[in-house]
Amino acid sequence: MTSHKPKILLIYTGGTIGMVKDFETGALKSFDFNELLSKIPELHLLDCQIETYSFDIPIDSSNMNISNWQKMAKVIEENYSNFDGFVVLHGSDTMSYSASALSFMLNGLRKPVILTGSQLPIGMIRTDARENLITAVEFATLKMKDEPVLQEVAIYFEDMLYRGNRTKKFSTEAFDAFISPNYPKLAKAGVNLNFDFNELFRCEREEFSVQDGFDNRIAVLTLFPGITEQLVTAVLTNENLRGVIIL
Repeated sequence: MTSHKPKILLIYTGGTIGMVKDFETGALKSFDFNELLSKIPELHLLDCQIETYSFDIPIDSSNMNISNWQKMAKVIEENYSNFDGFVVLHGSDTMSYSASALSFMLNGLRKPVILTGSQLPIGMIRTDARENLITAVEFATLKMKDEPVLQEVAIYFEDMLYRGNRTKKFSTEAFDAFISPNYPKLAKAGVNLNFDFNELFRCEREEFSVQDGFDNRIAVLTLFPGITEQLVTAVLTNENLRGVIIL
């Protein structure tokens, strides 16, 4: 029995990867998503079917919020049964936050959801966008024994595939802008795509569902030498908060 070509949904939310330089002002501006795809004809050489979904208004990742996470999850939920994997194009500044949020929202996930982006716009000569996008899609297509190799939310950036909720952006300059301080990388892209199979997640839930309830009445209190009692008291007694995370 011949397996069908994997179907991948490419979800464009915004970010540097979808920007182009305005030659009059020198500033970056967003451009049509279909034009972005035309700049990477190599995608058509991959052994998969690619369909696209674009946010009506591209989001600067610094403006990412709960409603945007809910929209991403909703798009994945509505298309879950029709696709074998999902690649989300996202701004790098808040990519770790979105990957972490999605990892907890997508219950029973048994398909790849890979976030990627770039440090340079796709129209620039030295851009990292092309390699990041092509390889993220390729990771999303991989199967073993007719099941996706990756069955969780991940971030792919500059040769490395990381667990989404264990990542941190550490550089605005380097192409390898992300690290995973407390969990091994899931895979490395070289001549071959090499997984660390011992680190891959497998969900025990039978059915896929989305849990999209959030409450932003939460504060993060970072303890440091010299912190005052007044500061701690002000946070803990704030009537507008429902919870405090102490670091």
